[in-house]
Amino acid sequence: MIAYFSSRGARAAALLALAALAAAPAGAQDTTSRPGVRIGLTYGGAGKPGVAVLSATGIGGDSMTAIIRRDLDYGDRVTIVDVSAGDAVAAALDARAPNYALLARLGVAAVVRPTLTATGVHVALYDVGGSKVAQVRDFPLTPPGLAPDWRLSVHAVADVVEEWITGTRGIAATRVLFVRDGRVHVVDSDGANERAVSERGPALSPAWHPRGHLVAYSTFGPRGTEVVVRDVAGGAPRTLRATPGGLNITPDFSPDGAEVVYAHAEESGADLVAVPVDGGPARRVTVGRGTDNVSPSFSPDGRRIAFTSGRPGHPEVYITDADGTNAELLTPYSFGDQSYRSNPDWSPDGRVIAFQSQLAGRFQVMTISLRDRSVKQLTNEGSNEDPAWAPDSRHLVLASTRGGVKQLWVLDAESGRARQLTRGPASRMPAWSPLLHRMP
Repeated sequence: MIAYFSSRGARAAALLALAALAAAPAGAQDTTSRPGVRIGLTYGGAGKPGVAVLSATGIGGDSMTAIIRRDLDYGDRVTIVDVSAGDAVAAALDARAPNYALLARLGVAAVVRPTLTATGVHVALYDVGGSKVAQVRDFPLTPPGLAPDWRLSVHAVADVVEEWITGTRGIAATRVLFVRDGRVHVVDSDGANERAVSERGPALSPAWHPRGHLVAYSTFGPRGTEVVVRDVAGGAPRTLRATPGGLNITPDFSPDGAEVVYAHAEESGADLVAVPVDGGPARRVTVGRGTDNVSPSFSPDGRRIAFTSGRPGHPEVYITDADGTNAELLTPYSFGDQSYRSNPDWSPDGRVIAFQSQLAGRFQVMTISLRDRSVKQLTNEGSNEDPAWAPDSRHLVLASTRGGVKQLWVLDAESGRARQLTRGPASRMPAWSPLLHRMP
């Protein structure tokens, strides 16, 4: 976080200004914009707009304020201005109007003021450059006693606030699947509320249903590896039995949620097959003729699939039509030193595919443009594997050794900023959920 204060006097003045905002009537009405339309901030400088989030009082107020501030910070589209109000707020509670001029001098482009209500939170957004209240809205919240669901509903509020300010819906109301100690785990996008969602026993390659209520993963059964589907909230797993026996790994749901595509192998090579989620015969997708074809990832429109194939004699990323026709090599031979590119993930906006490439003996995360096939290297510290896109097509979660033990890290593909998501035993094979709680 960035503080704009170089002297005790400037800090006191800023506290008074923010105190004035805190004292503005909770029922202030927005007369300048329609709900859901971003305010179009006016602010100086070419960087990210500075945003101050005032503290909410009442039961859960401190936690709510911390979550909203952190979510906006993690979105990487604004700069959170760190202002501790302290006793100066109490001295300025009778202020009648915000001091917009002072806030502008301090680099504040917007102020978010959350106020707890009996059923949720009232949020007012102040546009400093426009000297106006730009947005006002009441949001319902899950009761605080239901901690994980309450946090998810607060994340959803932060996502709307981010859209008000930047025009882009935030991604805080999401979760990440991953594998730790042979079990599938899930964690909130800010690293909180980690828990296991599969039984003990080897589990691999989890994937989210596009509605976020189901997960699929590979596990070891009595007749080999099996692909199972289960409700993320609990309940018994259900095995997809259209391809019994052999090797069944790396599942991915189709964008409409009707099918699971995964790699099936028996004796020679592995090919992608598609199986209806509700049961039915398998449909063969690839014809690898003895080569291994694994790790499918659908395009957002469901028309194409990216996957890893060994048909050139080493792993490369291919794309094919969803019915298996028109397969073509995607990754070029012109970079890297060991020709090993795998584990593709198609961005939700359809523009690029992320994958891992072996460079100097370590895996690094790359992206390749679908428009001109240009390649960009995103990582270079440690070994970085298994990239998975967030719903905003800007952030990726990946497994990295940059901190020593392999853990999940979130990477901003635009700025290069990275933050650690998991801690503890080694974590790998992440998958980022769709938005799980979306405020209208």
